Amino acid sequence: MSTPMLGLTGKPNVGKSTFFVAATLAMVPIANYPFTTRKANLGVTYATVKCVCRELGVKDQPVGSACIDGIRFVPVKLVDCPGLVPGAWKGRGLGNQFLDEVRRADVLMLVVDAAGSTDPEGRPGKPGSFDPLEDVKFLEEEFDMWFYQVLRKDWDRIARRVEMLREPLAALLAEKLSGLQVDRSSVVKALEEADLASKKPSLWSEENLQAFAGSLRRLSKPLLVIANKMDLEPAEENLERLKGLGYPVVACCAEAELALRRAAERGLIDYRPGGSGFKVLKPEVLTREQRQALDLIQVKILGKYGSTGVQQSVDTAVFSLLGWLAVFPVEDVEKLTDHKGRVLPDCYLVPPGTTARQLAALIHSELAEGFLYAVEARSKRRLGEDYRLRHRDIIKIVSAKGRV
Repeated sequence: MSTPMLGLTGKPNVGKSTFFVAATLAMVPIANYPFTTRKANLGVTYATVKCVCRELGVKDQPVGSACIDGIRFVPVKLVDCPGLVPGAWKGRGLGNQFLDEVRRADVLMLVVDAAGSTDPEGRPGKPGSFDPLEDVKFLEEEFDMWFYQVLRKDWDRIARRVEMLREPLAALLAEKLSGLQVDRSSVVKALEEADLASKKPSLWSEENLQAFAGSLRRLSKPLLVIANKMDLEPAEENLERLKGLGYPVVACCAEAELALRRAAERGLIDYRPGGSGFKVLKPEVLTREQRQALDLIQVKILGKYGSTGVQQSVDTAVFSLLGWLAVFPVEDVEKLTDHKGRVLPDCYLVPPGTTARQLAALIHSELAEGFLYAVEARSKRRLGEDYRLRHRDIIKIVSAKGRV
């Protein structure tokens, strides 16, 4: 089963680790845990999507995901990259380790200290002392120079192959950059963006190569700015300034989310990640300090911004930046069940443009080999193998080698 990889990055001491812990603190019972890899910097978080169960008036039985109050929680991978400092692309700090981790990410979630309370190296200071916009700019440069460095290393050889052997530049670059999760379509778009599609590679200037590297990074590693520490006073003003940089921005307080999830885990409150409020279940158990902290979270964060921003960040990365789709495969379009009789057990996340046949392959290779047609459960329409899936589709695959 495919799943997007979200790369959590930023300079040290901006709340990145707190965000990671809050986002990966499981609060929902999920059977058949889908990821077995266990590394300190790799975790599982959940993208949320409006489930189809209530629309269709059924009680679902999720497997590998969970449904809470009509919201389906679907696992996605979250990699916590080492903190970045200026010059990381040259190997400074944990730069090399950063590159090894972030190359796998489909999207970059950039945690920024919106309160301006940390310097470029991550050292703490008084809120308002530093400009979070400068953090975004320096991190942009780190990413772009990283791409540039990778491209520059073999550029002369690539240019010779293109001009002497007539090999297509886009294909060569896609092959070279495949380890960075860069596909050919991103290369083609970047060449057009930088106005270099028709220019001989041997005639590219260093400025041309850097411009191409920047375009390629933006296309292949879309960036989400997470404006963290929104509970501190200077953050609100900086939030509006951050929105002017051209990237999607989510107001966030990772500490608040972690506090709420831990309180919910202990049964003190009823709280759903991404929610705009919570219900105190055991007021008699809460200390005065705990009650005050919860009240503060409700007023300063949930009441003002609608959520803590952690779940919103994950959902924005998966569905808005990457454009992935949630699809519900079934075997029986009348009962909406699988072969075991479970109602809407599965929810697959698939990239945009995924076809019915490709969905069959994700479920099982034999289904794709014997693919006959698909059926859309709402309309009962028969679909061909090239049908492009839509968000929240309910799909039956009919195959000569089995049915789902």
